[in-house]
Amino acid sequence: MIESRCGIVCTECDYKEEMNCQGCVNIQKPFWGESCPVKYCCENKTINHCGECGDFPCELLNRFSYDKEQGDNGKRIEQCKKWGMI
Repeated sequence: MIESRCGIVCTECDYKEEMNCQGCVNIQKPFWGESCPVKYCCENKTINHCGECGDFPCELLNRFSYDKEQGDNGKRIEQCKKWGMI
């Protein structure tokens, strides 16, 4: 099941229950109040997640995945690859 646009596995996220987050594929605006460039990029391209993109993995996703504060050392990129095979 696709849970996010960028490959985050929402069921593993600490904020899912705390913020009653339904995952970015099911909400208009992220709960933290800022726009997510990855979410909006996928939606503008009318794709479900980054793994479906012809530019995968792009610079935007790489920056997001390897961000010092919010990144996961590429785990979400690997998840998008798996989703892309479905």
